[in-house]
Amino acid sequence: MTIKQFLFSRIAAFGHAFRGWWYVLNTQHNAWIHSIVAIVVFILGLWLNLPARDWAVLVLTIAMVFMAEFINTAIEAVVDLASPVHHPLGKVGKDVGAGAVLVAALAAILIGLLILGPPLWARLSLLFTGN
Repeated sequence: MTIKQFLFSRIAAFGHAFRGWWYVLNTQHNAWIHSIVAIVVFILGLWLNLPARDWAVLVLTIAMVFMAEFINTAIEAVVDLASPVHHPLGKVGKDVGAGAVLVAALAAILIGLLILGPPLWARLSLLFTGN
């Protein structure tokens, strides 16, 4: 493989990845919820002037939720392709994928509360008490 072929194959790979990302955003309502929450967390993090370590944890947490949503969407598509008619094992696969998204989302909520909660509470207390 030449360098040119390698570069073109990498560009194509990124194209596939971005099409997958776009597909999830266009077809999965929960992906929009994840996106809105991620934007709110980002804005809060900027407003609270979070330290780098907190940002690292938040970025990893947001990525975890999106990865779970993307993998769940892939599982659903493959199950639908493999078994167009309802099959109990197909349902298990889809339910387990959805469960993974739920676990990631619940963990993200807890992490968000642990990281954003104390500085947000302190900032809001200052705003409302005037101290």
